[in-house]
Amino acid sequence: MITQKSLQNIESWFENHVQKFRSSDKGYTQNIELKKDHTFRVCEEITRLGKSLDLSMNDLRLAKTIALLHDVGRFEQYDRYRTFADYKSEDHAQLGIKVINQENVLKGIDPSTKRVIICAISYHNRAHLPINESERCLFFAKLLRDADKLDILYVVTEYYQNSVQHSNQSLELELPDTPHISDEVYQKLISGKIVSSQHVQSLNDFKLLQMAWVYDVNFLITYRLIKERKYLEKIRDSFPKSERVKKAFAKVQSYLDSKA
Repeated sequence: MITQKSLQNIESWFENHVQKFRSSDKGYTQNIELKKDHTFRVCEEITRLGKSLDLSMNDLRLAKTIALLHDVGRFEQYDRYRTFADYKSEDHAQLGIKVINQENVLKGIDPSTKRVIICAISYHNRAHLPINESERCLFFAKLLRDADKLDILYVVTEYYQNSVQHSNQSLELELPDTPHISDEVYQKLISGKIVSSQHVQSLNDFKLLQMAWVYDVNFLITYRLIKERKYLEKIRDSFPKSERVKKAFAKVQSYLDSKA
């Protein structure tokens, strides 16, 4: 189990860990702060989801611990490679697990709880969850994936609405901002399937990938929050008007309506 004291110790470690990544470089600091703020908001989102599912206090603390540590690898990743693109550097989830183990962050926590934490973090950025995992591991992995998506959708929609004034190549994964939409990306979305990052060739492809996340949502409340916050509409409005965008939006919006 996760006691309140254990959670407080991990929160203190996280704050101290992020402080290591100080720099006079404004762009560097901006992206470190971006991931720190993202982490705290994912903690809020996962707590919101957990409470809606009537989780026990212990499981709420466990969920928050998982959220707090899920992107620890991002800081090391950006420091080493100056990118958040895993394909240009290394898998940030696995890098985070290395940091957690090397720093002995989970000291004093029982082995079964440690396994759930590591398991959920390990799977949070996978295209698909495995089927041969424990039910508890998969539950918290799904909870994290939903909370993570909710905040990433918040971040990118805010960014797309203001990117003309403040562009950030790291948020765009250094993808070219061209009118092009890849056939494979478009067909996957229209077929009701999630989009693989390996097929993404442009920023517009990346936006379609984010819209297609509705096919990979696990809890009713997540569907409702996506709909309530109008994330799909905000992504659609960031595209140049085209028939493909219109059809893509109609497809994902119809799916969301059927779930929410």
